[in-house]
Amino acid sequence: MTKKRKRQEDFQKVKLKVGKKKPKLENATDTTFKTKAIQIPQQLKEDGVLPTQNRKLNIKDLLSQMHHYSPGVKHNALLGLKELLSQYPFVIDAHLSSIISEVAAVFTDKDSGVRGAAVHLLQFLASKIKAEQIAPFFPLVSAHLSSAMTHISEGIQEDSLKVLDVLLEAYPALLTDRSIILLKNFVELISHQQLSKRLKSRDKLSWMLSVNPNRRVTSQQWRLNVLTRLKKFLQAVVDGSSDTEDEGLQEQKDNSNSVRNPICISWKLHANNQQHIQLFESGGLRPKINSSFRLRSLTSVMDSAEKGLSSAENLKGFIEIIIPLLIECWIEASPAQSAPILGNLLESESQQLMHQVLSIIHLLWKLTKRHDETYKMELWLRMNYLVDFKHHFMRHFPYSLQDTVKHKKKDPCKSNRNCMKSSNNIDHLLLNLTLCDIMVSLASASTLQTDSGWLDMIRKFVTDTLQDGSKLNSKQVNRLLGVTWRLMQIQQNKVATEPLIKAVYTLYQQRNLLFPVRTLLLKFFSRVYQKEDLRTQRIRSRSKVLSRWLAGLPQQLALLGLRNPELSNQLIDIIHSAASRSNKELLQSLQATAARIYDPLEGTLVLLPAEAQRRLVQLVYFLPCLPASLLACLSRCCIMGRMSSDLAATLIGILHMRSSFAGWKCQVQDNSVNDVDYFSFLFSTLIGFSREELTSLQGIRGKPHISQTQLSPIRLYLTDLDQFLHHWAVTEVICHSLSTIPSQSQCFDILQTGICKYLVGLVVIPDSTAGSVLCAINKLLDQACIISENLHRFLASCCYSLLYFLLTIDREDAEHLQKRDMLWRSCISALALLPRLLRLMLQSLQVSRICREELPVVAQLLRLLMQHGQLRSHMITNEFLVQQIIKDIMTLKSGEVQEQWLTDLHYCFNIYLASHPQTPGPMNTVY
Repeated sequence: MTKKRKRQEDFQKVKLKVGKKKPKLENATDTTFKTKAIQIPQQLKEDGVLPTQNRKLNIKDLLSQMHHYSPGVKHNALLGLKELLSQYPFVIDAHLSSIISEVAAVFTDKDSGVRGAAVHLLQFLASKIKAEQIAPFFPLVSAHLSSAMTHISEGIQEDSLKVLDVLLEAYPALLTDRSIILLKNFVELISHQQLSKRLKSRDKLSWMLSVNPNRRVTSQQWRLNVLTRLKKFLQAVVDGSSDTEDEGLQEQKDNSNSVRNPICISWKLHANNQQHIQLFESGGLRPKINSSFRLRSLTSVMDSAEKGLSSAENLKGFIEIIIPLLIECWIEASPAQSAPILGNLLESESQQLMHQVLSIIHLLWKLTKRHDETYKMELWLRMNYLVDFKHHFMRHFPYSLQDTVKHKKKDPCKSNRNCMKSSNNIDHLLLNLTLCDIMVSLASASTLQTDSGWLDMIRKFVTDTLQDGSKLNSKQVNRLLGVTWRLMQIQQNKVATEPLIKAVYTLYQQRNLLFPVRTLLLKFFSRVYQKEDLRTQRIRSRSKVLSRWLAGLPQQLALLGLRNPELSNQLIDIIHSAASRSNKELLQSLQATAARIYDPLEGTLVLLPAEAQRRLVQLVYFLPCLPASLLACLSRCCIMGRMSSDLAATLIGILHMRSSFAGWKCQVQDNSVNDVDYFSFLFSTLIGFSREELTSLQGIRGKPHISQTQLSPIRLYLTDLDQFLHHWAVTEVICHSLSTIPSQSQCFDILQTGICKYLVGLVVIPDSTAGSVLCAINKLLDQACIISENLHRFLASCCYSLLYFLLTIDREDAEHLQKRDMLWRSCISALALLPRLLRLMLQSLQVSRICREELPVVAQLLRLLMQHGQLRSHMITNEFLVQQIIKDIMTLKSGEVQEQWLTDLHYCFNIYLASHPQTPGPMNTVY
C-alpha cells in the first residue's frame, strides 16, 4: 500500500443517505439551555421603616420617579405621593424638604398632565402643612412660581395662576413677602416692554399690552384671569399690612387685634391702693407715653426690594407701570368700544374686567394711605391721574349691566335693579361704588369748585341708591357709606350733608336688614354723631335726622331683646356714648323706655349676657329721673338672681350716688331720686321677696321646705343655696348703703316701721330674709335708737327659729350647712347688742310645751349661749331664767336615765353661771 492510499483513508468523505439525519460533529457546540424562575423574597417584602402605597412604593421611590424622563411616570408618581401622604400624614413632616422641592420643580414641566397633578398635590399639601412649617422652604417655592409665571410656554403660564391661587389661599403672608418680584411677573404676563420714542433720550422703558394669538383664550379673557389674581394678591398685601387704618366703615373681620379691651377698674381696690391706674397722654386706641425719643422702624434699615410696597418709592414705581396698563384694559372693555351696545350697558365679560381694574386701583389707593406723608401721596395721584380718570372712567358713569334674558323661576332679587348680577356674580352697583370711592379720594375741600361737576354726579348717584329701597348686601353698603362719609368731609356745610344723612336714614329704616348691614349703618351714624358733637361745641346746629335716629335707639333696644345680642351690644354702646354727652333727645327717649328695658321679667337687662347687663346698669346713672315704679323694677332685678350680685351691688351704688345721701358738695339734680322712694328701694331689696311672694309662702307646710319649732311662732322657709348666697351678698351692700346715711336713728326708725308693717304678723318667713333683717339691725343700731316691743318679740322669734334650724341641720345636708356661719353670726350679734332680745328669747323657751325630741336641741342651745364670750355677761344677768329652764327640763326627764346632753348642760351651768365669774373670757364657741 502506498502513502497516497493512507491519506485517502484519513480524509474519507462521508456519504449521506437520503432521509437520514446528519450526524453531529465531534466539535459541535451544544446550544440547548434550560430556564428556571428566580425568586428573591426580600425584595417583595415591604420596608419596615418607610410605609408604602398600593403599588408597594415608598416615599423615596416616588420622589426618585419625579426625575424620570417619561411624563406618565412622573404623573403616576405625583398621584402616588398624594395617595401615600393621605394614608400616612406623618410622612410629610419627616420628608417635608424633599417633597416641597420635588413638587415645586414640576411647576414648569412640559406636560400639562404633570402640572395639573402637581397643582392638585400642592392643594392637598397646603391643607396639611402650616405656614410656620413651610416658611423655611417658601423662597424655593416662590422662585419656581416666578419661573413658571415668566415661562415662554403659554400653558405653563396659565397653570402658574392655578399654583398662585393655592398659595394665596393657604399662605398669603408668606407670598406677599416677595411682592416686588411677583408684581413684576404680573405685569409681564399681560404686557411687554417697549422703548418709547418720547423717552428715548431718558433711556426709560414703557409698557404696553401684549397680544398672543397662540393662547387658548382671548386676550381680554387672559387679562381678566391675570388681573383677578393680581387683585387677590394686592388684597393679601393690604390685609397683611402692619399699619391698620381705622376707617370706621370697614367690614367686621375675625381679628383679635382689632378688638378693644377696656381696663376693668375696681374703685374699692384703687381706693385702698391695691390697684394702680396708668394714665396715657392722648391715648385713644393706641396709648402713647409722652417722650422726646422715637424708635427707628425696621423697615428703614431694609433694602428697597425687601420693603416691597411698604416703601413709598416702590409703590409709586408700581403705580406708574400698572395704571396705564389698567387704563388700556378699561378702554378695550368700555361701552365706547362696543358698537352693538347702546348707552352705558356692559357685557358680562367687559364688566368683570372693568370691575377688576377698579378693584386693583382701589387697593393701591388703600396702600397709599398707609404711608406717613398721605397728603403728598394724594396730591401726587391727583396731579398724575385725575385727568385720565375723569376722561375714561366718568365718561359713561353710571354703568349698568346687559345680561341675556333667561326664562327661569321668578326671583324677587331679579326685579331689583341693584341686585342684578351677571353670571359671574359681579353686580354693577359695586362697580359704580368702587369707581366713586376712587374718585372722591382724589377730591378735597380745597378743590371743591374745580371738581363740582363730577362730584355732583357721584352725590346724586349715592343719594338715589340709598333712597330707592333696594336690598343691599354688606359689601355694597360698606362701599356706599365710605363714599358718603368722604363726600361729607369734602363739603361739610349742613346744606350738603343733611340730604346725605337723610338718605342713609332711609336705608336704615328698612325692615329685615341683615346684621352686617345694620352694624355698618350703626357705625356710620355713631361716627357722624361724634364728629358733629365735637363741631357743635362751638356752633350748635345739630342734624334733625341724627336727633331722630338717636331718639329711636332705646325703643329699638327694648324691642330687640335677646334676638340679636351682638346688635344689642352695639346699640347699648351708642346709647351710652350719647347719654354721657347729655344728648337731650336720647335721654328723653331713654327715660320713656326705661320701664321696658329694666323690666324684671322680660326686660332687656335680664335677657342679655353679663357684659351687656353691666353697660345697661351704668345707663341708670344718666336717667333724668328715677320714679318709684322704675325703682321697684330695679329692686326686683337685684333680688331675682338674673344678674350677678356684683352687678346688683353696682346698681345699688349708682342709686346711692343719685340720692341726696351721697354727700355731694355741689347740688345734685332736683327730684332725681326721691328720699321716700330710695328707702322703699333699699327696704324691698333687703327683704328679698315681694309682698305677693311672701303671701304665697304662708300656705306652705312641712319639710323639706319648712323648718318649724313649737317654741316660736315663726316658721322658716328654706331657700336654695344660690338664692340665699345672692340675697346675702346684696344684703351686705344694702347695709353698707344704710350705714352711710347721716341720721342713723331716723334711718333705723324707717327700717323698724317697714319691718313692723310688712313682716310682723307673718307666720312663714324665708331664712335669708330673717338673717338680712338681723344683719341690718346690727348695722344700724346705736344708743339713740328706740326699739318697739313688737319688733323685740319679732326679732326674738326670728333668732330662736334660726338657731333651732342651725342646730338641727343634718351633716349630710351640704347645701344648708353653708348657710350656718352667716346666720349664726347675725343671731349672736343681735343677741349681744340687745340684752332684752336675749331675755325675750329665753322667756319663750317654755319646755313644757314641746315634745321630748326637742329637749336636746334646747339644752345644746343653752350650752352654746353660756359658752359664748360675747353673751356671758347677759347670760349671767338672766341666770334665774336659765336655771328655771334647766329645772323644767329635769322635771320632764325625772325617773329616767340621765343622758349625756343633760350632764353637759349641768356642767356648763355650774362652770359659767353658778360660779359667777367676774371677767368672762373672749372665747367664741363654735357649734
